[in-house]
Amino acid sequence: MTSNRDLVALCALAVLSSLPIAAPANKSQSLQVTGAWSRETATGQVVAGGFMTLTNRSRSDDRFVGASSPVASEVQLHTMSMDGGVMRMRRLTTGIPVPAGASVELRPGGLHIMFMGLKRQLRQGQRFPVTLQFERAGRITVNVAVQAVGSTGPKGAGHVGH
Repeated sequence: MTSNRDLVALCALAVLSSLPIAAPANKSQSLQVTGAWSRETATGQVVAGGFMTLTNRSRSDDRFVGASSPVASEVQLHTMSMDGGVMRMRRLTTGIPVPAGASVELRPGGLHIMFMGLKRQLRQGQRFPVTLQFERAGRITVNVAVQAVGSTGPKGAGHVGH
């Protein structure tokens, strides 16, 4: 004789076993993406930066060649540098090298991604998906955490600005 508790447990097990298994956000074993974040945007702002750390654990060099996100019409790879006291930003059309066994930090004032043609305001505390494209590792989808306007890094990493 089965109890109601046993019957409920069997039904729950049947339902759970029929659900598809979710794939991990970072499908690549050789390339790891950590600390993905962006800053909150003002109403009507149409661009935003994206930052993260790319770690290549393989023995082969890779290259970050592009990205896409449902929050923007286009995602571009950029670099920023100082030239004679003038800050210059330029698009990187050939991608960003990610050497074997090394990490590359995308951060404010340096290498970063630009969300162009934002479709909505980015609000602190929200997250949104970005799919990164690499020559060798393929596509990796990460969730970007939206931080406060003055942030200099992902929350919880000791990099929050005032």
